[in-house]
Amino acid sequence: MTLPRLAASLLIAVLGFAGVTHWRASAREAAAAAAFPPSGQFVTVDGTRLHYEIAGTGPDLVMIHGASGSLRDLTYALRNRLTDRYRVIVVDRPGLGHSDPLDDTSLAAQARIIKAGVAQLGVTDPVVLGQSYGGAVALAWALEGGPRALVLVGSPSMPWPGDLDFWYRVTSNPVGRALAVPVASAFVPESYVRSATRAVFAPDPVPPGYEAYLGSALTLRRATLATNTAQVNALRAELVTMEPRYPTLTLPVELIHGTADTIVPLHIHSDPLSQRLPDATLTVIDGAGHMPHHAHAEQVIAAIDRAALR
Repeated sequence: MTLPRLAASLLIAVLGFAGVTHWRASAREAAAAAAFPPSGQFVTVDGTRLHYEIAGTGPDLVMIHGASGSLRDLTYALRNRLTDRYRVIVVDRPGLGHSDPLDDTSLAAQARIIKAGVAQLGVTDPVVLGQSYGGAVALAWALEGGPRALVLVGSPSMPWPGDLDFWYRVTSNPVGRALAVPVASAFVPESYVRSATRAVFAPDPVPPGYEAYLGSALTLRRATLATNTAQVNALRAELVTMEPRYPTLTLPVELIHGTADTIVPLHIHSDPLSQRLPDATLTVIDGAGHMPHHAHAEQVIAAIDRAALR
């Protein structure tokens, strides 16, 4: 085969694969939108729509979900155990779930739009719960003022040693995202998603019905994957700039962390953070993984109640 013919054959193969990838990703995105439509309402801040659910009566509790997820993680079980005594507002972070993305994916930008969005609902002095990455958003919110107290569940807060896993290294630049995100969106199998979910919960079990309820297909949409990878890849550098400011946070902070959390290790994050905050209480759950708000909900709810009273 001559070089021009080889080049032409390679080009046809690449274009064919790109076409199949686009078709399959589009089909999966349409199926995800049909299976998991918006479950709440929308509020608009500077042209950006923020998707939220609101339920219950009492003092305001705003809950912010982690990476690779949506508000559905927090409405699966935890939210309904709180609505008897709190007005609970659960939001999709910008670019995830059904909320519009922001050009600025920083923690501070996310905190500002969530704060402005819930303010339109009359929320001015809430307790703010953040799980995993959502806890870093809650910390950014507190550094700018507003919450009456924080509840941080398995949350990253300190710069960590080493690198992120392979997926985030591949997608750490625009070229990597442009190549890897469409392929992942189109071809990642359900078996991989189930395995990843089990790894996040481990050693705790995945609750019955959780995977069907969560709607991981929403996270596999191309725009959502791109947003999520950009947010996570920027996280460590943002925590470097936030860490020196933590001693200025005088509001009550409840930290909940499992000793078996390998996603956000206790000894790197909540343990040292508790020593930098003037008014922090650290609850360590022996043997718990990264999702204690499911497997150990009673202790998380007790921390929320303490934060509301402090």
